[in-house]
Amino acid sequence: MKVRLFSIFFFFFISSCADNEYKRLNISATTWIGYSPIYYAKEKGWLKPLNIKVLHVSSLSENMYLYQAGNADAFVGTQYEYNLLSKKDPDLLPIIMLDRSNGGDIIMSNKSIDDLKKTTAPIDAYLEMDSINNTMLTDFIRTYGLEEKTFNYINQDQANILNVEYNSDSQILIVTYIPYDFELAKKGFKEIASTKDGLDLLVVDAMFTTTQTLNNHKEQFVLMKKHIDAAVRILEQNPREFYEVVKHYINNISYEEFLMSLEDIVWINDRMSPDLIERLKFSQFPTRDLL
Repeated sequence: MKVRLFSIFFFFFISSCADNEYKRLNISATTWIGYSPIYYAKEKGWLKPLNIKVLHVSSLSENMYLYQAGNADAFVGTQYEYNLLSKKDPDLLPIIMLDRSNGGDIIMSNKSIDDLKKTTAPIDAYLEMDSINNTMLTDFIRTYGLEEKTFNYINQDQANILNVEYNSDSQILIVTYIPYDFELAKKGFKEIASTKDGLDLLVVDAMFTTTQTLNNHKEQFVLMKKHIDAAVRILEQNPREFYEVVKHYINNISYEEFLMSLEDIVWINDRMSPDLIERLKFSQFPTRDLL
């Protein structure tokens, strides 16, 4: 109740500001459970007085391309997209931490790992090439000694990957993430590795922008961070209400599937362990400008 009263008060406080007080700020995000607090804030109308528009896209690549084309002022993604884009724009930096994948990024297959080790047939690997999916697959191949196998890399976004049919006569690997794994599991594909089991891979999600954009929209970003924190608190206290607000952004998975998905991420929006901070520093992920 205290959280709700605070959120209502905070919303009406910023609503007293005229919409045109802020310049338009476009932020792109994909279908990922870790971004749901942003969609909650959007649906609750908290971002409208800040003149923030959230662009909902279906693929990690599209998310990145929107930003590169100048159609988004900031984007949410993993450190993979950050590392890729920061090579072209060294001024890019993370400003808001969101979550850490703890099983939410997944390798699925119609075969067991032992079957894949034994096969001499080509393996069809479905993934988004320009994304953390690529790092996931590379780490999986190295971890399980599959370097000598022949892989057919099939670049598709997650929405199209859902159309892959289960075929026991083929060797199929799918690199995916929640909530897409639920539909694939219904087709018969099994999880064989994830960021929780089988892969020692750090995957964090954050919001990224440039120093100039941060300076030009500092108050908007600061207030958005407060809304994200409030949304996470509401999620933790009343997951059913939160789910009803955001379910159409996460493929309308069931409430039970939603609760299962939450077990595969760790919220780091307002708290990071010392070990994680050290690991981020070791991977040259800057934290000095985090809000």
